[in-house]
Amino acid sequence: MSNALGRHILVEFYGCNAEILNDVIVIEKSMVGAAKEAEATVINSTFHHFSPYGVSGVVVIQESHLAIHAWPEYQYAAVDVFTCGTEVNPWIAYDYLKKAFEASHGSAMEINRGQIDLLKRIDVDYLSKERENAEEEHNPAYKRDVWFTDKDDNVALSLRHTGELLFHAKSDYQTVRVLNTYAYGKMLTIDDMVMVTEKDEFIYHEMISHVPTFIHGNVKKALVIGGGDGGTVRELFRHKGIEEVVMVEIDENVVNASKEHFPTVSSAFSNPKLDLKIADGIDYLENAPANSFDLIIIDGSDPEGPAEGLFSDSFYQTAYNALREGGIICLQSESPMFNTEAFLELNACLSKLFGVESVSRYLAYISTYPSGMWSFTIAQKGKAIETNAFDMVSSAIFSQQEKLQYYTPDMQLAAFTLPPFIRQMLADKLAE
Repeated sequence: MSNALGRHILVEFYGCNAEILNDVIVIEKSMVGAAKEAEATVINSTFHHFSPYGVSGVVVIQESHLAIHAWPEYQYAAVDVFTCGTEVNPWIAYDYLKKAFEASHGSAMEINRGQIDLLKRIDVDYLSKERENAEEEHNPAYKRDVWFTDKDDNVALSLRHTGELLFHAKSDYQTVRVLNTYAYGKMLTIDDMVMVTEKDEFIYHEMISHVPTFIHGNVKKALVIGGGDGGTVRELFRHKGIEEVVMVEIDENVVNASKEHFPTVSSAFSNPKLDLKIADGIDYLENAPANSFDLIIIDGSDPEGPAEGLFSDSFYQTAYNALREGGIICLQSESPMFNTEAFLELNACLSKLFGVESVSRYLAYISTYPSGMWSFTIAQKGKAIETNAFDMVSSAIFSQQEKLQYYTPDMQLAAFTLPPFIRQMLADKLAE
């Protein structure tokens, strides 16, 4: 190939392992490995994973680049391998990747780039300050840019991480992973959606726990559906008056991931007042005795997969039955901007079941959740809910003594002050 500046092969891999093609960490390592196998000098790798599936990335080599886009849903990957000079053989990279992706077959076409007989070389020494010094200093360092992206068709959040998979477990329900991000520390994902990060987990857990506990005023027995990371029960056990917390988590992998990688979040798993059950929360509530709990917290993920049933009318009827008179249910109710339909449907369901005057909503701001604005919905059985009728002095002392990072009584009062657009959409929905 001495008659051309570079060799470029356009590759298509078919019948690949779909799980591999949806794994940004495996793909990044495979692409870098292919470059090294071909004896190229790797300078940079930048890769993105897209939720729910798909990976794009490029490995910059001193001799040019390797690029990929993967379609796991079609078990297909398109790859470009471009090498300049004669030292690097792109077909070595092809063979390496075919094996790495477990492709049933592949096809490729080679193109010679920059044919020498069509080019005229000029003297470009003037582009270097000192050519000799420039050559001595040329020792490029390899830099990795591996990105996790949580997205739908219109909105995306991307976080750069180390490229190492700290935890990976797949159950009948979902896939649980832990990555180490540069901006937010360790991150727990379920089916490639952000659940918990070390940097901001306290916001969600403090607000879903302390607001309903203070409004109730005398919680003795609480139930948490979901919440396998342990953050919600950690916050509940800050309240010394709570005698028992039952937590029902469907996937033990979430609990194990948190115990291993989020010790400050999962610190309450050893509390003797905790009754941890690995079971289906929907089934548990259907069989729970009536009038069992002062507080029920629904700490589930988005309304899909195993959490889909947590957003149904029948589920909230069973929750209502399990509450004692005056008992409170509190749940994460999605982003009013990002998942408007789920937010409104949940509020309509609870308003019909508990009564409009017994339901309220409040907001917290969590930067790693879609839109940043996140809502919680709270309802009280048998009475109109009074969101400002709580002991502010006790809650202020509690916040200081427990060294809370987000919750204060002032934050609680402010959280129920909804912007006009949310009040209007709720009014329109409840008027239907």
